[in-house]
Amino acid sequence: MTPASAADCEQAAIGAYLLGADDESAKRWEEAVRAALSGGDLAESARYAFWLGFGFMMRGQAAPASGWLSRAEALAADAGTECRASGYVLIPQCLVAIDDGEPAEALEMAVSATEIGDRFGDADLRAFGTLAHGQALIAMGEPDAGIARLDDTMVSVTANELGPITTGIVYCGVILGCMDLYDLRRASEWTNALAAWCDSRPGMVPFRGQCLVHRSQLEQAGGDWSAAMVTAQNACRALADPPHPALGLAYYQAGELHRLLGDGDRAADDFRLAGRHGYDPMPGLALLECERGEIRAASAMMQRAVQERRGAGLRPALLSGAVEIFRTTGDFAAARAAAESLSAIAARSASAALQATAAQATGSVLLADGNVLAALAEVRTAGRMWQTLRMPYEAAKAAVLRGLACSAVGDRTSAEMEFDTARDTFTRLGALPDLEHVNYLSAAIAHDPSAGSPLSAREQEVLTHLVAGRSNREIAEKLVISPHTVARHVEHIYAKLGVTNRTAATAYAYEHHLV
Repeated sequence: MTPASAADCEQAAIGAYLLGADDESAKRWEEAVRAALSGGDLAESARYAFWLGFGFMMRGQAAPASGWLSRAEALAADAGTECRASGYVLIPQCLVAIDDGEPAEALEMAVSATEIGDRFGDADLRAFGTLAHGQALIAMGEPDAGIARLDDTMVSVTANELGPITTGIVYCGVILGCMDLYDLRRASEWTNALAAWCDSRPGMVPFRGQCLVHRSQLEQAGGDWSAAMVTAQNACRALADPPHPALGLAYYQAGELHRLLGDGDRAADDFRLAGRHGYDPMPGLALLECERGEIRAASAMMQRAVQERRGAGLRPALLSGAVEIFRTTGDFAAARAAAESLSAIAARSASAALQATAAQATGSVLLADGNVLAALAEVRTAGRMWQTLRMPYEAAKAAVLRGLACSAVGDRTSAEMEFDTARDTFTRLGALPDLEHVNYLSAAIAHDPSAGSPLSAREQEVLTHLVAGRSNREIAEKLVISPHTVARHVEHIYAKLGVTNRTAATAYAYEHHLV
């Protein structure tokens, strides 16, 4: 075969990759390696071997990836002089160095790869080097400088300077970096930019690996839950054969969407599969158990997860879930500690999403403590930030908290307006559990105080035990109901009485002769 035949194999490999035919693409890259060797072109043979090995690496197939990348390094060395492959083989080494906690070493290799790309006029290699440079800077604790490198790389994508395979890989790398920094706005902007690029290339499959899951997360954050579900399910299928390291995350994302939509059984199945594929399904599984009334199990799971991850770094989503669960169980000290940890993380970050999450968690804890005006300030700040970020579900959750706070100070008109705002969003998204909850709260505050006690007979029973100083668990045992049901009754009592904690509820009960 001649070198021209090797080039034909390369084009066939690229075409198969873009259609999602990974096995066919690998076969064509291997043919390209052999064709170039037959023509005596060691440099091109090394480059083809890189693409073959890197493709296996991106699909999570470690053994063939290691073999072909080692072959690429050997061929590049045998070429006897610097070639494009000399730079390409540095890219996997950069990624390994970052994973091994050696970002400074990765940075040196990234710069070298970029310089080789410059010398050979190889835009793809330059982009890989710049991307790795940014990833190394982020790992070194320089997020602003790192993000600038990632933006530079994506400009090459949108300017149509890169090959189609490199475009997809660079996009995924940039999105991973943005998501790790909780920079959802930047991730969404670059996703929209790439979508326009893809529209002109129908039939291609540019999204692979973990970035496919993150695409679903961004669609969810933007309020397009139908698209998010389709993307998550596509990710589960695409990453299953052979199993990709991100498969567990894909199942978790599908589970979270099913949970929010009120399909608890399918959510539980997805969370189980996430765990089976190596991803701890928290906080989603604990929140699901809490919603099902398994308060004790939810609390135990959350306590375990928080303690287990304390040394290795806590995910903000885990802390946010912890605040919600510990508030539901009445463990306000643990809820406060989780909110403080979340605020500390947000204070070290430039992420607006993190800052909004922290403000909302802090507001919910302040509300439980009875500090209504301070709580309102926090949740109003969170709500404005969610609106700016165009994250409707989170904005609606903030509206619910504002409604509860307004109710607590006797402003029932404003409370109902907040609940109406949340109701509209929950209805549009299909968030059935949240919709049911806000409808009940809205009905609770609509009671006319002149009509006597606003409480149902069961709520009156719960209030009597609450005034006696009994915990939710003790009340559940006395009334032979679940702790989750007690927690819901307590929340509804607070809404009807216009209070935010047990102390205020007790005072109200005595003042109005409810006990």
